[in-house]
Amino acid sequence: MSRLSHAEVHMVHRIGWLRAAVLGANDGLVSTASLVVGVAAAGSGHTEVLIAGLAGLVAGAMSMAAGEYVSVSSQTDAEQADLGRETRELRETPEAELEELTQIYCARGLDEGLARQVAVQLTERDALGAHARDELGISEIVTAHPIQAALVSALTFAVGAVIPLLIALLAPSGQIGLVVAGTTLIALAALGGLGASAGGAGVLKGAVRVTFWGALAMAATAGVGVVFGVAA
Repeated sequence: MSRLSHAEVHMVHRIGWLRAAVLGANDGLVSTASLVVGVAAAGSGHTEVLIAGLAGLVAGAMSMAAGEYVSVSSQTDAEQADLGRETRELRETPEAELEELTQIYCARGLDEGLARQVAVQLTERDALGAHARDELGISEIVTAHPIQAALVSALTFAVGAVIPLLIALLAPSGQIGLVVAGTTLIALAALGGLGASAGGAGVLKGAVRVTFWGALAMAATAGVGVVFGVAA
């Protein structure tokens, strides 16, 4: 009898870096474009707009890196604390932990006899791994790494922020805000679709939701720029 095999490509293993990448690029595009549009709407010249945008790029990239590092490190610390607690419980009360694992598998649909058999075999092979995965929900596949998340966020933020800066540099002085806003919306739609595709989700849905919030952010900062520009 021939044995059929097929290759499966799953998206879940990308979660650790994909979230940071999409967030970084989206934030770089939206925040820098919004800053440029707001400053341009206030009546500032080319030089002022570019300086503001460049400052936003540098500050935003550093902020994203620091924020991702601290956030993911906190998550990792919490996971390590739970694993340490689970290790002590496995050492001190192994029977109670075996029963706990058995009940988890019963709740998932196995009859008690089979659930206990599975729990025993997994405990003999890797007790901590079984409890981490099935009790605590901790998996190496979806766990992000602090340095990786920080670097990806900073890099993708900078890449996203460069787009509105280049457009502002090339746009006519009196049309910077309009040209940057239009180009950014197109870039956001492409980014949203790309991120959704990389994660295996609907491309159109991803593009629409990213574009909507980006347009809202730029409209808000343009309004601020107009108000304070007129007031000045």
